[in-house]
Amino acid sequence: MAMEPNDGNSRLASQENLLLDYVHQLESHMEGRRAVHVHLSALDAHNRRDHHIRIAANTFEPLINLLEGQLFILKNSDLFFIYRGDSQNDVETSILKLRFLFSDDPLLESEAENDDHETNAFRSYYDVERDYGEILDLVRSMVHAEESGKAAATLPGAAMTSVFTVKQDHGTPLTPKALGQVEANLKRADLSNMVRRQFVCAIIGEAAPQALFSELYISIADLRETLMPGVNIFANKWLFQHLTETLDLRVLSMLSKSNDNTITGELSVNLNISTLLSPEFMKFDDSVIASMRGSIVIELQKVDIFNDLNAFLFARDFAKERGYRICIDGLTLETLPFVNRKRLGADLIKLVWQDDLEEKAGEKKIVRLVKRTGASKIILSRCDDERAVEFGHIIGINMFQGRHIESLLADETRRRDIEMARRRTQNFDLTE
Repeated sequence: MAMEPNDGNSRLASQENLLLDYVHQLESHMEGRRAVHVHLSALDAHNRRDHHIRIAANTFEPLINLLEGQLFILKNSDLFFIYRGDSQNDVETSILKLRFLFSDDPLLESEAENDDHETNAFRSYYDVERDYGEILDLVRSMVHAEESGKAAATLPGAAMTSVFTVKQDHGTPLTPKALGQVEANLKRADLSNMVRRQFVCAIIGEAAPQALFSELYISIADLRETLMPGVNIFANKWLFQHLTETLDLRVLSMLSKSNDNTITGELSVNLNISTLLSPEFMKFDDSVIASMRGSIVIELQKVDIFNDLNAFLFARDFAKERGYRICIDGLTLETLPFVNRKRLGADLIKLVWQDDLEEKAGEKKIVRLVKRTGASKIILSRCDDERAVEFGHIIGINMFQGRHIESLLADETRRRDIEMARRRTQNFDLTE
């Protein structure tokens, strides 16, 4: 099933509400923080299309990856970026890129003479410590406008879609007719911008994380926002299952045809068993170099496995004979005792991190379960904070996946870049 590793059942919060929460949290550590409000909503309509907003948001991605700031994409297409003050030059560089991107817009032409001002029609800078009250009032007004619905009628298409996203988990149920339309759209849609990757890393002791492979998946949130605004796609689990099978085929098709280096190397894909037995998978298999199959992990959901155990066993034998590795995904501490990895012939399993696991780290039965399964064969997934890694180390797990791990990787990449720059400077000085 091609979906997000961290996809939960909680209701999606709007970016305005998330921004308000974030601003409240800033109250206790405002020092050195700055913010910039990029007024993309003031641009002409032809410059506010989905791909324009996406490109504009991606301009801040390097800073986000370095944990220098947090970006919020508002429902009217504006961007609000809160960041560390020592990144000011990098932020101004990003703004310069945006000005170049939208240089043909009348707004930018009229503001050319006001570039030196902190605030103009295109962007507004704030010192969080000095302007906290102003920022708080501004964000509260955004939330109020959203809740009252006054701003919704005037929103451009991309922003209106974001509003619907908030309501998707309790919106109009997915119907067979709607599913048929979505599947027809999927055949024509370019899904490359919805493909995400998340690394599985080895972390031993205090050592830096080492990437083992990356999971590729379709962002379900982006898919809903683009093709099914206002639809609760989880309302009917069988229709949702059918949708994931269609997504599987698109993922396989993209992998077969892709020349993109960002989706090569050691990787995993989350598939339905029916997909693994389909002609489309055979085509994918034909496109994979034999020596590369051993570097591809096929993840199968536990529910799918036990729904038809015979189909799983047949699919497993086929996949392993071709050289692929098998991972059983979606296990919890409650379901782990009922899954014998060795007897099922799986190479790996994924255990989902849950907050209540922290207090169970010292229990002997957990250690026994991990030992029976094989600690070196378990990946602790959905690790959103350092507690998950600490728990894993206590019970002998050294493979992790999740948002916290992505942050650690970004930190390590930044540290290495700084160290390489320092060494290059030293070498340059020695040659003078």
